[in-house]
Amino acid sequence: MIDNWQSASACDLGRAIDAGKVDPLDLTKAFLKAIDKHPYRDRIYTIVTTERALREATDASVRAIAQKRRSLLDGVPISWKDLFDTKDIPTEAGTALLKGRTPKTDAMVVKNATNAGLVCLGKTHMSELAFSGLGINPVTETPPNFFDHEAIPGGSSSGAAASVAFGLAAAGIGSDTGGSVRIPSAWNGLVGLKTTSGQLSLDGVVPLCPKFDTVGPLCRSVEDASYLNAIMAGKKPSDLKPQSLDGAQIMVPSNIALDELEPAIATEFERNLESLRTAGANIRRRPIDGLQTAFDLAGCLFTYEAYNQWRDLIEADPDKMYPEILARFRSGANYSNAQYQEAWATLNDIRAKYQNLTQGFDAVILPSSPITPPHLVSLQQDSKLYVRTNLLALRNTRMGNLLGVCAVNIPTDLAAYGLMLMASPNQEDAALSMALAVKNAL
Repeated sequence: MIDNWQSASACDLGRAIDAGKVDPLDLTKAFLKAIDKHPYRDRIYTIVTTERALREATDASVRAIAQKRRSLLDGVPISWKDLFDTKDIPTEAGTALLKGRTPKTDAMVVKNATNAGLVCLGKTHMSELAFSGLGINPVTETPPNFFDHEAIPGGSSSGAAASVAFGLAAAGIGSDTGGSVRIPSAWNGLVGLKTTSGQLSLDGVVPLCPKFDTVGPLCRSVEDASYLNAIMAGKKPSDLKPQSLDGAQIMVPSNIALDELEPAIATEFERNLESLRTAGANIRRRPIDGLQTAFDLAGCLFTYEAYNQWRDLIEADPDKMYPEILARFRSGANYSNAQYQEAWATLNDIRAKYQNLTQGFDAVILPSSPITPPHLVSLQQDSKLYVRTNLLALRNTRMGNLLGVCAVNIPTDLAAYGLMLMASPNQEDAALSMALAVKNAL
């Protein structure tokens, strides 16, 4: 029997429902009650969809009694980042520019999750238009960090992480363009999966950079990530088993990824590697050719696409935006379409060389972020510090987006520090299998 529903994994709750030990309606009511009583309720959720949640939970309860459950997670309550369209429910992507925007249909991934029986608890706060890895949003709300309530939560899926970490959802669904699933997962002690671009539908997802945007879960276990990824794709979940680490080939990037690590993170990372060696893994350090060039191109690649996506709406009323986010968007005006196209050609060449380099390796491993989350006040008072911190926080995760791979963050014994494993494009199952093995070894 699960003693604390709010701290259980989504899959464990699903198994309890399957065994008749937990009723989906009772479970949803318990989460709704916890949300309602929580001191950070309004800093985590933009809206709690009580009516929808109770309706979906009631249907799940009927299916459970009739033994007609649609999936292992049928009846499990989760949250959605406020850029996933939800029918007749405001979806404003953390910006006053979209105030009152209310879609008429669910996003495709929301439809797939609902068809599998998952219960929608509500929508969670995020960085404005998803364009920051810090999670600071004075336009709407800045969620708290689980480990230190005065620190930033990480973004842009800030509320998604907080909803799970504080026990106000069994899992949260976010998006990741440069680290927006993995940073808040790392900084709040969660598992976070960045899927390969195109793996999950972006239909009904408010865009930032469509060529980089991805959908991914923030959750309590690697198993949860596997199930949620499959369900959102409308597929049957794989039978996830940990890959053997005995003889596994693991690569550590020897350039950029380990620069400027906080001392505690550097120490913990080396301790992590030693645990993997003890489990039989071969750890090899290799430089990634062209990586610095990819980072040099990132400003053009991300900001040009983002600004051209939102320029007209932004310039019609720029005063509605958080100045730090506005400035980042506007920096995209410094690049031409020709520069953008040339940057993509160069990046595609770097990606091809990276795939050749990593052939024969089971995973590439590195700290998810070189830093732990600083306090909110210090960043709000110093614009230059905000910019530096944002770029540094996102540096390692953005590597995965630039290289076009899938990646998963797993928590470690050090609070607000996560370990990231990267695998080849469309190899989410392999990445999760390795992540499960690594987490067990740690």
